[in-house]
Amino acid sequence: MIVMRQQDETAFETTILGEPASKANSRRSVLIGGKPRFIKSKKALEYEKAFIAQCPIIDPLIEGDVFVNVTIHYRTRRPDLDPSLIYDLLQGRAYINDRQVKGFLCLHALDSDNPRALIKVFPMEAISVESL
Repeated sequence: MIVMRQQDETAFETTILGEPASKANSRRSVLIGGKPRFIKSKKALEYEKAFIAQCPIIDPLIEGDVFVNVTIHYRTRRPDLDPSLIYDLLQGRAYINDRQVKGFLCLHALDSDNPRALIKVFPMEAISVESL
């Protein structure tokens, strides 16, 4: 069981409109200089652009270990639940590097009319993990 010590210890909170691409499925192969390269898919690039436009930057960035709580509201049940692109995009906005993420809770929700990601980042010391 994950227990939040206090609700007011949230270091970062935002909602990003749009449906994130699965990082595992967000690469495409192209030829650059005659050599095959993998680059982000069109969907991943569009989400990255939308994320950057919508996501605030906190100052100072969180330096220690963090716990991330993400609820992704997808249009359909089809997409895989994959918050890794969101963790990457939070670098330089909520924390310095996604290696700081030491725990997370990610939920798949449905909203065909308003896909979005609800994101909360907590310092790890604000989290208590207890066995059931």
